[in-house]
Order: sequence, then structure tokens, then C-alpha cells
Amino acid sequence: NYLGLQVSQSTVEQVVTQIQSMQSQTVDKTDQPVEFRGDDSYEVFTRKVLGSTDGLWQSAFSESNLAYKKPKLVLFRGVTQSACGVASAAVGPHYCPYDRTIYLDETFFDELQQRFGGSTGEVAQAYVIAHEVGHHVQNQLGVFDSSSAQTQKGAIAIELQADCYAGVWAYSQSKNNVIQPGEIDQALSAAAAVGDDNIQERTEGRVNPENWTHGSSEQRVNAFQTGYSSGDPASCRNLI
Repeated sequence: NYLGLQVSQSTVEQVVTQIQSMQSQTVDKTDQPVEFRGDDSYEVFTRKVLGSTDGLWQSAFSESNLAYKKPKLVLFRGVTQSACGVASAAVGPHYCPYDRTIYLDETFFDELQQRFGGSTGEVAQAYVIAHEVGHHVQNQLGVFDSSSAQTQKGAIAIELQADCYAGVWAYSQSKNNVIQPGEIDQALSAAAAVGDDNIQERTEGRVNPENWTHGSSEQRVNAFQTGYSSGDPASCRNLI
């Protein structure tokens, strides 16, 4: 099996519950979301990245005699509604398994640099999108089915596997000379910036591993590098 994973029917209630618990319970109805539907340059960029992930995963699924269903993408500013509830800038980029859609607030990348010290280069932004696509891949493969997904350790493992899948995508783009060798540092910077320890240190002034949800900076960088160095989705299997 090229993907290195067993396929089962996916149940996503626990994932949706986690997303909803992170979201604000109230939305200012007067603050209308801005969704990009035209020729916005950021929309063009993100859809180009999404197209490259589609090509990678369609090929990978085909190798395993599976059909890959493309995810949807919604770009917004402020707040918008998803099948999982409220999608807001406070939640950050995320994937809703109910509607198989990636929700991405454009302002996130400014916050990534200003608050967490990450790169805002195009490769860094593409890494974030590829990570969310990784969750879409997991959804189709039934990874969320595992009882361990409901534990902290299991939830972190799911995030690290998505980072690994993002690394596999980066390898495919480097192989095609879309990403140059020196640019991969942007993705590593972004992965380190969104590590739980870095976020806690910058926002709370202390690190508490008991409250981690995505893994440390080191774990996230290592997971990405696992996928990037191998270029093989199967290399991400042991992270779950």
C-alpha cells in the first residue's frame, strides 16, 4: 500500500468537537465576513498550491487503487460559517471534516510572523495549506476513526502526521523545481513557529506540555523533515 495506511470508514465527531470547543460561541452579526471569489492575488496563490496537492494525492491514492476526492477551500477575513460551526481568525487555519473544506483567514500569516516569529514567505504559507490538506487525506483514510485520536497523544500524532504529509508535498515540489533548496527553510520556520511550546512561551510566558494539542516546535519540524527527506507518504505511517 503506497500510502502505508489501512483504510476504514471515517467517523469525525471527536474532531469536530475539538474544533467547536476552540471556536468562539458568539459571532457579531454586523461583522460580515469577506470571502474571496474573484481574482484576488492571494486566492490565485492558494488555489495554485491546492492544485499541486491535488496532483500529488490523486497520484498517491491511485497507486493504492483508491479514489481521491479533492478538498474545498474557503478564504475569508474575520469570521465565516462552516459545517463545524464558526470559522474565525482566532481559530486559525483548519480543516472541517463535515464539509471536507479547508478554512483559511488571510490575516493568519501576518500573525504568524508578528506574534510567533514565523516566515511569511510563499513556501511557509504553502506549508500551512499542505498541512490542512494532510488532514483531508487522513479523513479519507479513516485515521480519525482510531480511539487513540481522542487522547492528547493521539491528537498530537494526527497533527504530526499532517506535518509529515506536508513534507511529502514539499518534496514533490522540490523535485519539480517549484521549491528551491534555500526556500525550504521558510516551511521549517513556519513549522517551528506553530509548535505548542513556542506559542505558549510567546503568549503565556511559560511552557506546559499537558496543554499541547499539536506538538512542540522540534516535533513539528522533525515530522515535516521526515516527509520531505523521503518523499514517501508511507514514511508518515509510524507517526500515528
